[in-house]
Amino acid sequence: MSVRLHDLPAPRTSAGELRHVGVEVELGGLSEDRVAQLVQAHLGGVLGDRTEQGYMVKGTSLGDIEVYLDSRYLAYASTQLEKRVRAIAAAVVPVEIVTGPLLPAAISTLDDLLRMLRAAGATGTKAGIFLGFGVHFNPEVEGTGIGDILPVLTAFALYEDALRAEAHIDLARRALPFVAPYPRALVDALARGGIADMAGLIDLYLRHAPSRNHALDMLALFSHLDPVRVGRVMDLEPISARPTFHYRLPDCRIDEDDWSLALEWNRWILIERIAANPALLERLAVAWLEHRASFTTLRGDWARTSARIVEAAT
Repeated sequence: MSVRLHDLPAPRTSAGELRHVGVEVELGGLSEDRVAQLVQAHLGGVLGDRTEQGYMVKGTSLGDIEVYLDSRYLAYASTQLEKRVRAIAAAVVPVEIVTGPLLPAAISTLDDLLRMLRAAGATGTKAGIFLGFGVHFNPEVEGTGIGDILPVLTAFALYEDALRAEAHIDLARRALPFVAPYPRALVDALARGGIADMAGLIDLYLRHAPSRNHALDMLALFSHLDPVRVGRVMDLEPISARPTFHYRLPDCRIDEDDWSLALEWNRWILIERIAANPALLERLAVAWLEHRASFTTLRGDWARTSARIVEAAT
């Protein structure tokens, strides 16, 4: 299915540079070797080894692309026993394709690559009950001020339930701890507002959501902005600090004809459009607080309510 890519509502950073996005895709059904070979065949470049296990395809039409088995422990298998464990685990541990920063238009080229991988036998989340394979987008932030970041975080927090319902997130990924929904206490605090500065926002997030395993993981960005503050609460070693939002909600459905990266990217664009509309954001915040004040509403009710509010305004 061909889906037209939507544009970022703010395509340039506050410094006037075009915003970029890094993309990570987890998939099964193919070995690291085969995936790397197909990346090279479709995008060009020179195939070589990574510093760790896996491959680096250097100089493709989309820059350097990494391909590796997505497991920190298994990546360092050295003994014959470890290698055997690694071979067995490869059936459920995804191969990951990781790009560098791309212009969003390049997502269409990645979709072409995924169609080639699908034809070669690549599988996604629904291929097995424990296969919680996902897609991560790392869109560069427009700026690093509170006015650049707080509206996007608030928009996501208020619309997350509707987004999950719309995307039909697979049971395996909902059951595993990789994309846990934001705690209601965090959504409450964001809806109430009154967050004056970045230090207050980071402290609020660390108080209510001190984990990398949320559908919008803010720790990469917050560690970039204030590593000392984040380091008081979190181990910084596994966090890749960078000036991006780390959006990790989408399933990888590479083996489904009606799925594409463009479809998932457009869902992120909706979050940024909500953030860019102060009146809409305020309506959502007021409605959330009313929802929370009622004793007869469920979280599923909020998914429907927030979807109606956004649909009426967009």
